[in-house]
Amino acid sequence: MTRTLRLALVLTALSPGLAHAQAPAARPDDVASLDGIIRAFYEVISGPAGQPRQWGRDSSLYIPGVRFVAMSLRDGRPVANITDHGQYIAQSDRFFVENGFFEREIGRAERRFGNIVHVFSSYESRRAENGPVTGRGINSIQLFWDGTRWWIANATWDSERPNNPIPPELLPRR
Repeated sequence: MTRTLRLALVLTALSPGLAHAQAPAARPDDVASLDGIIRAFYEVISGPAGQPRQWGRDSSLYIPGVRFVAMSLRDGRPVANITDHGQYIAQSDRFFVENGFFEREIGRAERRFGNIVHVFSSYESRRAENGPVTGRGINSIQLFWDGTRWWIANATWDSERPNNPIPPELLPRR
C-alpha cells in the first residue's frame, strides 16, 4: 500500500461524516435540543445503588474519541485526569453502581457562535436521589450542531472547594 493511499484511508476514517456513522443511534429527544442533550448528560450516569448505568445511551451523546477532563488537586496543584469514554466508564461505573450516584444541573450559562456552543453547567451530586448533597462543581461542555442533532465534543469538570466556589451567576436563583 502506498503512503498516499494509507494517508487517504486515515483521512477518510477521521472524516466527521464517517465518525458520526460509527456512533450509536441516539434517542431523538436527547439530541434535538441543548436542553435535551444536557438533560441526558446527567440522566445517564444517575441512579440508585445496584442499578446499571445507561452507558449505551451515554455514548450516543458524544463524538467518537471524546475526551473527558476531570480536574482535581494533588499537593495543592491542579491535576487533569484525561480519559476517553471507555476509560471513564472503567473508572466510574463500579463506584456509581455500588454507592448510588445522582447528579443534576443547578445552573447554566451558554455562549453560542454559529453551530458551536460552550455550556458552563453547575451541578450538585448525591448518593441517593433525595439525599444530602455530597458535592458540587461545574461541567464545561463543548457542543456542536451538525444540522440534524447536537453532539458533545468535550467535557471538563472541576469540583467546588472553599477556595473555588461556584460563581453566583451559575447558582440557582432564590
